[in-house]
Amino acid sequence: MDTTMILPIDRVATAAGIDPDDLEPHGRHVAKLPLHVPGPPTAALVVVTAITPTPLGEGKTTTAIGLAQGLARIGRRPILTLRQPSLGPTFSIKGGAAGAGRSQVVPSELLNLHLTGDFHAVTVAHNLLAAIVDNHLHHGNATGLDPRTITWPRVMDVNDRALRHIVIGLGGRVDGVPRQASFDITAASEVMTILALARDLADLRVRLGRIVVGYRFDGSTVTAEDLGAAGSMAVLLRDALRPNLMQTSEGTPAIIHTGPFGNISTGNSSVVADLVGSRLGDVLITEAGFGTDLGAERFVNLKSRVTGLVPHVAVVVVTVRALKAHSGRFAIAPGKALPAELFAEDPDAVRAGLHNLDHHLATLRRWGLPAVVALNAFPDDRSSEHAVVLDHAAARGVRAVVTTHVADGGAGAEDLARAVVAAVGEGTPELHRDYELSDPLAEKIEAVARRVYGAAGIDLSREAARELDRFTALGFGELPVVVAKTHLSLTHQPGLVAEEWRLPVREVRLAAGAGYVYAICGAMSTMPGLPSHPNAERIDLDGAGEITGLV
Repeated sequence: MDTTMILPIDRVATAAGIDPDDLEPHGRHVAKLPLHVPGPPTAALVVVTAITPTPLGEGKTTTAIGLAQGLARIGRRPILTLRQPSLGPTFSIKGGAAGAGRSQVVPSELLNLHLTGDFHAVTVAHNLLAAIVDNHLHHGNATGLDPRTITWPRVMDVNDRALRHIVIGLGGRVDGVPRQASFDITAASEVMTILALARDLADLRVRLGRIVVGYRFDGSTVTAEDLGAAGSMAVLLRDALRPNLMQTSEGTPAIIHTGPFGNISTGNSSVVADLVGSRLGDVLITEAGFGTDLGAERFVNLKSRVTGLVPHVAVVVVTVRALKAHSGRFAIAPGKALPAELFAEDPDAVRAGLHNLDHHLATLRRWGLPAVVALNAFPDDRSSEHAVVLDHAAARGVRAVVTTHVADGGAGAEDLARAVVAAVGEGTPELHRDYELSDPLAEKIEAVARRVYGAAGIDLSREAARELDRFTALGFGELPVVVAKTHLSLTHQPGLVAEEWRLPVREVRLAAGAGYVYAICGAMSTMPGLPSHPNAERIDLDGAGEITGLV
């Protein structure tokens, strides 16, 4: 990438009101920010979410970037907070996640590859605890940890299905205690979520100590604190807790920090990033992963409880192609050629997919959040198809705007920026969460299933019911909940559309350090595999050191 047009990072910091002396530069275009910025929050909060994702990609990240650029063009002082991309999807089927066209975070190759090493710090800290667990078993198991109950895997930031189920400790006695184990992708690590939810170093240290790695033979928990691991883990993560300052392709400040898995974790950038950003500009834009049923739900019911920040408005990203996909009239699968009929002018197919948009708008309405629909325009869209979406939103009293930021940068998002400013000007809404923390765990899960997914109820497996009772008896009953399910459907199965359905909960797990209980619904893998022809086959380096094929 040509970096001659990218601003030095100290100039970006100065424009955002940050003293360059408070930065820790990582080259000319990235810097670590301080953990705290003095003063009260001054920025109105905008959460960017979307309808149910499709394999086509709706452009939620690039819309968040374009909105920041559009706000800057109309005289506002926006701050953007985004998750850092995981290397696993980057080298697999998804590719880079820096935005697109003229609305990107730059330099995009730095964002997509390593950045300041935060993912590596999470990987090492996580695996240090795993090593200490097995070392503890090898040296006599003084805590009485039952090896059959160990829940702490190992992690790496590469998609590798062969590591989902492994056996360790093979060889002689000096090689450790043989047992079954597994690997997750780094983004799925509880350590990543802890980094994303910690408010400061002291909170980070406490949360790490609370991690439960397994249970004693008497049923009590064994924690990272019990094993003496939390202090070393905190040391490894000290610098990683500081968020990273970058910029959009138009020089707008972008804070990039943490990358928790969207399906089983929070799917949001960090608490620290939002708290810092809320004190710098007048509009804070943060992206919540996948649709309102996943990232936005976790923002409302979990993350906002930590930050105390209430969104002024939610931007819902839609595309004509995605609405056509939700019509059920087209066969679309990841990695396969799109049907030619998808690109034909077809307002009726767009209209047939609007039920999905309506569901997400209704969810936001129940939370008390005003919505602005951002219709991310593609070159093969037709004005007749756009009109279907705009008219539908107007009939429901919802602002909707066509945005062309990918082609036109901030200039193409000015109308979206004005719509967002108008919504912000209506004041801070009263946030209505889906449950109280004092509610029983099963009732919290059911509240999300009913209110957010539209399920008629939940069906707990016997094992899940027993575990919920166990977690409550151990003192974790007042934690919030996360429902781990597919992002490709409002239900628990990709492609399943049902008017009357129930959410099956086959398993529940405890993330005591992060501070929630999560329910596993449907097929869910925490270690993705590679496709037959992953992006890694196309990425290369030329003789001049330029990276090719990274998109």
